[in-house]
Amino acid sequence: MSNSPVQNHPFNNDTEWQKLLSGIKKIAKIEVLARFEQVSAEEKSDGSLLTEADTEMQKKTQQFLEINWPQYAFLGEESSSEEQEQAMNSDSGCWILDPVDGTSNFAIGIPVYSVSLALMVKGKLLAGLVYDPSRDEMFSARIGQGATINNQSLKASTPKQALKQCSGIIDFKRLSAPLATKLATQCPYSSQRSFGSVALDWCWIAAGRGQIYLHGAQNIWDYAAGWLILHEAGGFSSTLENDCVVTPKVVKRSAVAATTKSLFDEWQTFLEI
Repeated sequence: MSNSPVQNHPFNNDTEWQKLLSGIKKIAKIEVLARFEQVSAEEKSDGSLLTEADTEMQKKTQQFLEINWPQYAFLGEESSSEEQEQAMNSDSGCWILDPVDGTSNFAIGIPVYSVSLALMVKGKLLAGLVYDPSRDEMFSARIGQGATINNQSLKASTPKQALKQCSGIIDFKRLSAPLATKLATQCPYSSQRSFGSVALDWCWIAAGRGQIYLHGAQNIWDYAAGWLILHEAGGFSSTLENDCVVTPKVVKRSAVAATTKSLFDEWQTFLEI
């Protein structure tokens, strides 16, 4: 339909899309990368960390988006819960930003962190980017147009045919005790990693840097852009309850993912308890 937000969003235009990608990359280099290993962190009420990079990246990104695409509301991880709910319920749609995904890594000098930004309209993710300042890698996707890494096509694939051959990106902290115990005692994969940036986890699965993924509870600013990138790269995902991970709410969601359908099916079967 001609009035569909999927067809009419501004990032179907390549010039607008590149303007967004280059703008976020520039801000991230100034507000995040330049502060790496030079910041102190404070603890938020939920126990997570907050740095000057988080607050300044969110502030500058919001300004950039409001100047160029003022039709959309803004939801940032560091926004108040009232502001987040208001943005999520906006009829025009909203930006969803995690200014520094992997703040714990960032704050102690581990170069695994990212900036994640997605556009959601009427509950549908239309565009997303995840920028890794340390590697200067820009993962991005637009609905129906595939995924890219540094403007080169990104396809989720792997020569590994069986779960036991795979490297898994697994976050144990938020899993139920029975499931964590099953993974630890039965170990269905070849090796396991936990990197500390949910947004990069999704992108690295899309890039084949891991073949299977599991996380017990991530919020929409953690997964929105990465989910779209994996989906557009041809990967597969669901919650542990076999629902779509994406929901237009500020609630925690579990995530199961894999590069290929056969691995996804085998992974899901193992996770049933």
